[in-house]
Amino acid sequence: MEPQILSSSIVQNFIPARTSTSRKGDNGIVLVIGGSYIYHGAPVLSSLAALRCGTDLVYTSVPKINVTPTRAISPNLIVIPLVDQKLTLGAVKKLVGALPRNLHSATIGMGLAIQERNSLLHLVKSLLDRDVRLSLDASALIPEVLPFLAHKNVVVTPHAGEFKRLFGDIPSESNLERIKLVEQNALKYGITVLLKGPTDIISDGNITYLCEKNIPAMTVGGTGDVLSGLVAGLLSKNRNSLESAAAASYICGLAGKEVQEKLGLHMTPMDLIDSIPNVMKPFDRIV
Repeated sequence: MEPQILSSSIVQNFIPARTSTSRKGDNGIVLVIGGSYIYHGAPVLSSLAALRCGTDLVYTSVPKINVTPTRAISPNLIVIPLVDQKLTLGAVKKLVGALPRNLHSATIGMGLAIQERNSLLHLVKSLLDRDVRLSLDASALIPEVLPFLAHKNVVVTPHAGEFKRLFGDIPSESNLERIKLVEQNALKYGITVLLKGPTDIISDGNITYLCEKNIPAMTVGGTGDVLSGLVAGLLSKNRNSLESAAAASYICGLAGKEVQEKLGLHMTPMDLIDSIPNVMKPFDRIV
């Protein structure tokens, strides 16, 4: 099947309506796991993006060294400490025991320092065993995780370098070659792949969407963290990982265009988050 270029008419079908009688938690419960001594802001950006796309509850789990600044940065965040400075097996086991039972989705990896790879694998397996939909980014994109993911409502969101680390393939500059690589690996591993770039390529191996952005202001650090939060937020409402990833890419692109028109080449990821409600309003439906 030929790739489809994303449009508002396509994406509106990927964002579920909200019922007028819904209660807290009905519209998505998300977990964000990330952060390190240096990258304290990454999980904050993901969490705020998930909230801004209409998620009811977002839990943010960060290393203990980051807990106080993370709590101070926004009263909107529910912070769960990781007991170690990096992701260790002990920290993961304590975290899994402390999590709410009704999580819908999680995003893992933004700014995250991982001390033991087995700790990441245990975390991923524990969440998937609870039927939590996953978005994996940054340091969570390692080849050892792939055997756990097949046909489990998982999205991976690599840029070209992370794609090479995860799959062993180097995406070329040619969109046709990139599309082929994304489709092959998505089908092989039973996951949804969102390869980030001037044109995002989103595929589950059977259906492929293209999000043509070409927004040079979005090269600023942190926009990928915003995208990961959007993916998790939309996954919490729509179990279809391909649809959620495609909608997240499109909304992130719309927000980027709006900010670039307003601020030129002077965007921060917080500007992107502030634009999410405005660009999502046309997709709001209450039934």
